[in-house]
Amino acid sequence: MKTNERNILLILLGSSFLIRFLLSFWLELGNDEVYYYTYALYPAWSYFDHPPMVGWVIRIFSLNLLVQGEWAVRFASVALGTLNTYLIYVLGKFIKNREAGIYAALLYTSSIYCFVIFGLFILPDTPQSTFWLLAIFAFLKSIISSELNKNSRSWLLAAGVFTGLAMLSKYTSAFLWAGAGAYILFFNRKWLKSKELYISILLSALFFLPVILWNVQNDWISFTYHGERVDFSKGRFRIDYLMSELGGQFLYNNPVAVVTVFIAAINFMKGKHYISKPQGNFLLLISFPIIFIFIIISTFRATLPHWSGPGYHALILMGGCWLAWKRETSRQKKIPFHLRAALSFLILVLIAGIAQIQFNLLIKPDVQKGVFRGKKDFSLDMYGWRQMGKNFSDIQQRDEKQGKIRPNAPIISFRWFPAANLDYYVAKPNQTYVLAMGNLERIHHYAWINQYRGGFHQGMDAWYIVSGRDYKDPSQLCEDCWATIVPTDTVPIIRNHDTVMYFLIYHLKNLQTLPADPLTTIGN
Repeated sequence: MKTNERNILLILLGSSFLIRFLLSFWLELGNDEVYYYTYALYPAWSYFDHPPMVGWVIRIFSLNLLVQGEWAVRFASVALGTLNTYLIYVLGKFIKNREAGIYAALLYTSSIYCFVIFGLFILPDTPQSTFWLLAIFAFLKSIISSELNKNSRSWLLAAGVFTGLAMLSKYTSAFLWAGAGAYILFFNRKWLKSKELYISILLSALFFLPVILWNVQNDWISFTYHGERVDFSKGRFRIDYLMSELGGQFLYNNPVAVVTVFIAAINFMKGKHYISKPQGNFLLLISFPIIFIFIIISTFRATLPHWSGPGYHALILMGGCWLAWKRETSRQKKIPFHLRAALSFLILVLIAGIAQIQFNLLIKPDVQKGVFRGKKDFSLDMYGWRQMGKNFSDIQQRDEKQGKIRPNAPIISFRWFPAANLDYYVAKPNQTYVLAMGNLERIHHYAWINQYRGGFHQGMDAWYIVSGRDYKDPSQLCEDCWATIVPTDTVPIIRNHDTVMYFLIYHLKNLQTLPADPLTTIGN
């Protein structure tokens, strides 16, 4: 590697790691992150809404939860996100040259999805992305080869392993085999006669087997749940869903980067083969299916933009190679404008996000809503929980000392979030625990956590803590279940001298009727 390129790569890897590491200390965990922490608390072969890998990597990177703190929960994201940047460089270098690798790494870093959403926050996409990139590399080393030799056959077996691990991270990783299979059928049918292809598929299936077995034991609940989320046969055309998906993909993946990678893809399809035709065809088949299928689904059902995120990994590689080719043909010396603009956009988003989350500079509290303020401020998902935990400590000690509630009473919540937020920030530091009331659609993994923690029993007392911005009346939790419901405290959350929201605290006294156990509906 040339000295200049080595320096750029080292600066990129070091600075991106440091920025994310510092932010992992500073920012409170989001709704999804505290929820996936419960996966690490209760290891299993699978879960209601996701395969188990995200919980496993939290445990591994926190030394089996020995190391505590937000940064420890997120350290897998910071470390694997940095590794991914290096893998993108290696892939770009393999496909074209070192310069293409550097440009691909810069494009990858500019992506909000890659740098923040799973590169800082801990999500199933975090381990998925690493195994997805490794699978792309292994497929490029195998199925696009015109010769079925020992080396290419070995790489195809490795591709099966990496794809299986990606599937153990997130269900959408099945699109890797969809893309690879389409490439074999359309462009390299020699592999259909190779036993390694079928062994590789079997290896992926073996890695995914724990998820299958867990679902067999739980009436296929995960597949039923996700199937209903993407079943557009029951919906009607929704332009708002479509616009949300398109806008989300555009924003999450960085508007400048999205334009760049699609220009690169279009140029390739028009015959400008800045990379080999087999490589380009494979990268398109790994990218387009997952991106466009979720766009189609979004015409009838609500989707989330990061579901299609892995499809942009291969497009980023094409974008990096196209920029390197363009620079070669024009003999430019500066880093391309596309990269400078994309990185500038990322920096602006980071500054704006931090300014709002930590300092309340962009969205001011709607004080006219009283205790119900803050509903439109999405940044409050990641703010105020530390304050709430500290305030609850004093309230809990006071009320237990005065005999107003039984010692060590659990905290009750009505949905998987804020149950997981309360679990991490309020219950854990105050030596109590959280139970959730509701159906599976509402409480998700907490249906199992309830059982692990002993569940509900008659005569018990409990705390009910709910924010005004996400309010649910405690009497609606379980009709006539509690002998009395007593409002006790209203806790203000202060950010930069503004009261941005309130938490309302209740005593739920003397449980009379046990709430329905949602697991009875799946045969447990």
